[in-house]
Amino acid sequence: MDSETDMVRQIRALDSDMQTLVYENYNKFISATDTIRKMKNDFRKMEDEMDRLATNMAVITDFSARISATLQDRHERITKLAGVHALLRKLQFLFELPSRLTKCVELGAYGQAVRYQGRAQAVLQQYQHLPSFRAIQDDCQVITARLAQQLRQRFREGGSGAPEQAECVELLLALGEPAEELCEEFLAHARGRLEEELRSLEAELGPSPPAPDVLEFTDHGGSGFVGGLCQVAAAYQELFAAQGPAGAERLAAFARELGSRYFALWPLAAPPYPLPLSSASLAQDQFPVTPVSTLCAEARETARRLLTHYVKVQGLVISQMLRKSVETRDWLSTLEPRNVRAVMKRVVEDTTAIDVQVGLLYEEGVRKAQSSDSSKRTFSVYSSSRQQGRYAPSYTPSAPMDTNLLSNIQKLFSERIDVFSPVEFNKVSVLTGIIKISLKTLLECVRLRTFGRFGLQQVQVDCHFLQLYLWRFVADEELVHLLLDEVVASAALRCPDPVPMEPSVVEVICERG
Repeated sequence: MDSETDMVRQIRALDSDMQTLVYENYNKFISATDTIRKMKNDFRKMEDEMDRLATNMAVITDFSARISATLQDRHERITKLAGVHALLRKLQFLFELPSRLTKCVELGAYGQAVRYQGRAQAVLQQYQHLPSFRAIQDDCQVITARLAQQLRQRFREGGSGAPEQAECVELLLALGEPAEELCEEFLAHARGRLEEELRSLEAELGPSPPAPDVLEFTDHGGSGFVGGLCQVAAAYQELFAAQGPAGAERLAAFARELGSRYFALWPLAAPPYPLPLSSASLAQDQFPVTPVSTLCAEARETARRLLTHYVKVQGLVISQMLRKSVETRDWLSTLEPRNVRAVMKRVVEDTTAIDVQVGLLYEEGVRKAQSSDSSKRTFSVYSSSRQQGRYAPSYTPSAPMDTNLLSNIQKLFSERIDVFSPVEFNKVSVLTGIIKISLKTLLECVRLRTFGRFGLQQVQVDCHFLQLYLWRFVADEELVHLLLDEVVASAALRCPDPVPMEPSVVEVICERG
């Protein structure tokens, strides 16, 4: 009778547990049934739509084939007419070329006239045996000869500066004028302008004037003679690069001759009394020169500091959202989780936006090899031997486990994460720094709260959702796994009833979210 009574009590307890289980999962059963029913209806509708789509595609293909067959002949005719039209436009340009050149010469548009002549010259030479093309070529040669004469006249007058004269020489070279002759004339005109600058400096010094200021003399000579000489050298190298070593030697001799005359003026510029500093010590004091390597190093360091500040600011923005979401929630009386919290979706969206912005400026960077199950790992209170050692109850009743002690021991052997490590100039490093700051903030906020069973499960769902998306932004996915493991483990450590959610349920909620 005692056995029967005990058995009846067990049966009643099992019945009660079964009823509780059914009641607790009734909504899930109903939702699953509705979902399966909707899936069946959706699949039927999808099959009908696919059939209609296939029918429509077949009709469209038939119409396209008919249209192509109908327009095939017309397409060939249109292609031939287009070719004839292009040829007629070229012929029209050739017949109008003499009048175009004449108008450009009258308006002073010498560059446009030279471009017109260059476009038509090859065609005219190829078909010069035809009378009509020969007549056009003769007219164009007369006009270009007059154009070359006007350009030479403008060049020889010498009233314009070095850039304008360089333009004249460039146009004359394009018209086929002798490069050697133009080279000599160019240097001769440049010599006249530079000698005038030297005479101006000599007149400024005079035979025996009071000694002028060294800086003022340097400024006058640099803005006048030295600047003009640099312009002449740059224009010469651009125009007469085809002259080869001979042309380069001609320019070097030209610069040495005039440069020596310019530097010969400096003893006249020396004061009759000794100065405490020479002209060169004086130049260093007035115009200190910083080495290029130093400037590059300072610029790189400044850029690194700016990038580090950007990472901290963006990490602070996301950390602020996470902190408020943890501090403003009652984790002890929260309901059983059904969705991912909106703040976690916002974190992923903001991180993705930052990834796009940073990608416009920096290259991808280097990542460690990623495992194939990175997006499928589910966080659980007992998901690893380390966590199981922390939270699993002892099987020896006389020796209860001190979870705080085990937690501290495990921290000694876990990998240390440097949250504010140096940021490199690549996208992966920037995103890694932002995510480390954000998840470290989440971890510290969780350590200050107490969680109920469902609160712990909500943290588990949120961390799994973050892991699904954040691992692809960082250099090492284990970094995200380690920090999120710490978050879930800290929540479990501060939960009086740490009962985790089944991993399959967590995955369903995150996929639905």
